[in-house]
Amino acid sequence: MMVNVKKNTISFRFFVILLTFSCFFSCKTNEYTNYKIEGKKIGITAEKGENSQIENYIAPFRANITKDLDNVLAFSPETLDKSKGKWQTSIGNLLAQVVLDLGTPIFEKREKKQIDFCLLNHGGIRAIIPQGNVTTRTAFEVMPFENSLIIVGLKGNKVKEMANYLITEKKPHPLSGIKIFVNKDNLNVNRIEINGKTVKDDVMYYIATSDYLSNGGDNMTFFKESEIKYDMDYKLRNMLIDYFKKVDSIPIITDEKIILE
Repeated sequence: MMVNVKKNTISFRFFVILLTFSCFFSCKTNEYTNYKIEGKKIGITAEKGENSQIENYIAPFRANITKDLDNVLAFSPETLDKSKGKWQTSIGNLLAQVVLDLGTPIFEKREKKQIDFCLLNHGGIRAIIPQGNVTTRTAFEVMPFENSLIIVGLKGNKVKEMANYLITEKKPHPLSGIKIFVNKDNLNVNRIEINGKTVKDDVMYYIATSDYLSNGGDNMTFFKESEIKYDMDYKLRNMLIDYFKKVDSIPIITDEKIILE
């Protein structure tokens, strides 16, 4: 019996090709097009029963948080307000002094270096410190942001650039550890003193500030340009809380940092 091998081979090849195309088209993913979106607003007060269950669940947590926030830490003999003062304010002086005082021993221990002065930003102060009892809540209201302490190294020539920025801005940015003497007629910077010594261009100075400012916030490009930065991993708000816990009465710091002469 004779078998037509060539014909059978061709038929088999045709069968394989057909099977391949069938698999390809059968496995192809269907494409869908979204042509309509529907939604509706569901009020959280719609179901009273469910809301009461939620309220009962979170009530003990709210009570504990409220108790912690309202814990009295210190006393303020008068209201500290950032709006009262042209070149510096009592609340700005306090915040800068707190950061300088609490940040210095940490920087010394970690890096064996001394913080020379502190500069924060006026806009970062979000509330007053009212006369009377000062609580943890007060600290959260004054400094609600998660800013951390950064130490930035600047040469003296950059510190002079910083001083010119402060005079041009005409905002009472919190300062401590530095004095800027300014000509009262033309507002040119006459000289700058840190720790009672005149600033020199080639000397390195270490400034305590926030991570926001160290990255150039509020157009403080002199901080952003520096490659010398140390993260102290310490929230400014926590520094304020720790300070409140250490003192009975908050000092009223009125000494001038920008002095017209």
